[in-house]
Amino acid sequence: MLIIPCPYCGERPELEFSYGGQAHIDRPLAPSDLSDEEWNSYLYVRANPKGRHAERWRHIHGCARFFNAVRDTRTDHILATYKVGEPEPEIPA
Repeated sequence: MLIIPCPYCGERPELEFSYGGQAHIDRPLAPSDLSDEEWNSYLYVRANPKGRHAERWRHIHGCARFFNAVRDTRTDHILATYKVGEPEPEIPA
């Protein structure tokens, strides 16, 4: 089982969390001004890297807050977690 360190509550088992997709996706300021292709890209196109990936998570059975995590998709290892609004931390290779 994956242990995820919530930046608000500390380490908890994976079962307490819900995955929320790629982190740092900004909603368009004027969605109605976007073309169909731009709107489609915003809704559906996401990075799918092999390696480090910034993700959004929610601690649904704890503080109920959203936070970001950097996870290595090859090993499923959580490299860092941080609060929404904070920059992605520098993690040495």
